Amino acid sequence: MTTYIPHTGEDVADMLSFLGLASVDDLFEAVPDALRLAGGLGLPPGRGEPDVLAELEELAAANRARTDRMVCFAGAGAYDHEIPAVTRALAGRSEFVTSYTPYQPEVAQGVLQAVFEFQTMVARLAGLPIANASLYDGASAVVEAVNLGVAASGRPVVWLSQGVHPHWRATAATAAAGTGHDLRTFPLADGVTAWPDPSAPGVPGDDPPGVVVVAYPNYLGCLEDLAPARAWCDRTGAVLVVVADPVAAGLLRSGGDWGADVVVGEGQAFGTPLGFGGPYLGLFATTQDHLRRLPGRLVGETVDTEGRRAYVTTLRTREQDIRREKATSNVCTNQTLMAVTAAIQLGWLGTSGLVELGRRCAVATRVTRDALLAIDGVEPYASAPVVREFAVRTPVPAAVLLERLAGEGFLGGVALGEEFPGGEHALLVAVTERRTRAEVDAFVAAVARAVT
Repeated sequence: MTTYIPHTGEDVADMLSFLGLASVDDLFEAVPDALRLAGGLGLPPGRGEPDVLAELEELAAANRARTDRMVCFAGAGAYDHEIPAVTRALAGRSEFVTSYTPYQPEVAQGVLQAVFEFQTMVARLAGLPIANASLYDGASAVVEAVNLGVAASGRPVVWLSQGVHPHWRATAATAAAGTGHDLRTFPLADGVTAWPDPSAPGVPGDDPPGVVVVAYPNYLGCLEDLAPARAWCDRTGAVLVVVADPVAAGLLRSGGDWGADVVVGEGQAFGTPLGFGGPYLGLFATTQDHLRRLPGRLVGETVDTEGRRAYVTTLRTREQDIRREKATSNVCTNQTLMAVTAAIQLGWLGTSGLVELGRRCAVATRVTRDALLAIDGVEPYASAPVVREFAVRTPVPAAVLLERLAGEGFLGGVALGEEFPGGEHALLVAVTERRTRAEVDAFVAAVARAVT
């Protein structure tokens, strides 16, 4: 069939006739009215492409840009970190940009080695021996960790801390509607999870958990003591899943050091810019015991027929490689480009650079938090220690405050919302190494004006 782009009324009529439609409106009938543009764009007919593009760019310029024109203090899973020139240059090379999954190792040794190095770095961050070739994002990594834990323990009950990102918990709940997993959320108390006492007799709900999921640091930026979660897992035989912030790993004990069976996280901070919700990068690491349950793909090192070091994909336990009913996951895939980008960024940082990155974020967070709490009416949302993100109570609704801050050129944070007690008057603020002292001072001054 010949494909063409219509340019005239006759071309449009021919296309509609070919499709069996009477009008252009019929072509878009499947699109709900609420999603259609009312009244058109207001452009005169017959304009050339350059003229139309110029007018559209002028319309687009009326939007508030994100970090190129606004100073970003928003976080909650997506962060405005520095992306050095070396990361942009190397990750932008065509041999990486055009790669997806290197099924043919004989023509993809470079990409396979890059992914292998990514796995090694993620394993080191997590403090666990095995890491996969990446997943879609942090949310899907949580889902896959829950699936692994239920399969390993044989029990469908999942204990989730409220400190896990709300979107990630919602994703887990959506997946559980199909798998039948029983998700039970434990609330936060003063910023940390209120787990039941593991030394007390009995189990809440009478059903022992098969999986316990906790964030470190949690959604509010607070540091959790993971010992109670680990104690419950030791007592019930549950699998401990730690949702870790990889940037904070430069300063904190790793999830593996805490006794985690699985460590997951979001790798966007390592070289992937903010981009209207994606693409993201799911991190996943586990112990040797769960190797055969690992979702997605694993790149392994071997030797070729001539004894030379070589890399191949192995343990591709998904539905396209084996029978669907035997797959560890039917929804996962890898994010090769973002994984390679993260490997480049982590290689550029090195161990000392990661420590310095975490330290700079922590110092900037402390300075910003102290300055905001000095404003009349602004109070800490929780007293638990924080690393690079924190929540404050505000005298005006957070949504109103954010709108006022946007008018002054700041992405001021994320409103906690109704899920958290008093969340309508609570703001989650993130401070990365990109924020200068002048930006912090200007932000604090803008908040002081906005809350009066």
